[in-house]
Amino acid sequence: MKIFTIGFTQKSAEQFFNHLKQPGLTRVIDIRLNNVSQLAGFTKMKDLQFFLREINNLDYVHLPELAPTKEILDGYKKNGGDWKSYEKQFLSLMATRRVENLVKKDLIDGGCLLCSEVTPEHCHRRLVAEYFRDKWGYVEIVHL
Repeated sequence: MKIFTIGFTQKSAEQFFNHLKQPGLTRVIDIRLNNVSQLAGFTKMKDLQFFLREINNLDYVHLPELAPTKEILDGYKKNGGDWKSYEKQFLSLMATRRVENLVKKDLIDGGCLLCSEVTPEHCHRRLVAEYFRDKWGYVEIVHL
């Protein structure tokens, strides 16, 4: 199984869509809580869905069950929380939701987890990919 991840911040539309030209990548899985973000116009849900289909021939799926809650996100982003606390809260949320049973493996395999963070180090897309690897066994993770 292979899971890709990508963030769109600090990328032009050209860079973003070119990064998604990967062998085996079949769909973008939007794991943002809010997929109508104003951060980058090309990543608003309806626009992104259109561009992915037209430019990359990729499917688009929004899975908010793989996103943090507003409370967890605000605690980290708006209230100056630390990464370790965020990570612990988010992984606990994934376990409580039992996302490894909720989300079908064939939907994730070949998918690219999308969020806004520039790099995966302090991003929930990395945590989701690693969570699935821990629960499902061998999963190759490719950060774009």
